[in-house]
Amino acid sequence: MPDKKTIEKAQKDKREGKSPTTQAGEFVHEEIDKIRRGEHGARSTKQAIAIGLSEARRAGVDLPPPKKGKAKESTRKSAEYAYEAGQGERKTQRRPKVSKAVSEVLEHEPKSTASHQALSRQTKGAASRRTVKERSAAAKKAAETKGASGRSAAARKAAQTKGAAGRKKAARKAAETRAGRT
Repeated sequence: MPDKKTIEKAQKDKREGKSPTTQAGEFVHEEIDKIRRGEHGARSTKQAIAIGLSEARRAGVDLPPPKKGKAKESTRKSAEYAYEAGQGERKTQRRPKVSKAVSEVLEHEPKSTASHQALSRQTKGAASRRTVKERSAAAKKAAETKGASGRSAAARKAAQTKGAAGRKKAARKAAETRAGRT
């Protein structure tokens, strides 16, 4: 069951007009945090993400299941069930024995699947399966929806993470910009 805070964050994202995948990202973040805290593990990073997406669908995020041929049939069926449950089209059945069995299995899975390295590998792999055009379109859309203040904050963060040389360069650029304005 997702935390109340996670559901509130997803609802805030929805009010701000963000996409269903962004809303679902809140649930994926929560799942990664659970694994890092040691509440349970996951066989792979993909599984951790899938659990988060399932939680999002069950919580009512309008994230349709994958189309036929895009994912395994069992995965698709599971996603369909979660989506229908979240949209109120289906009443979920309580299955305590199954729930307990799944929890016990997940407890024995590795926790390293939520490490920074594992997530980085997963992200790079997923990005490499997309074309340059698709990645570019996604970046442009992200820049549009971020807004001016969001872009400014992202630029500041990028400058901080680039190390001392990056910070110096960013500081010079900012000083030049201020000098040009006055």
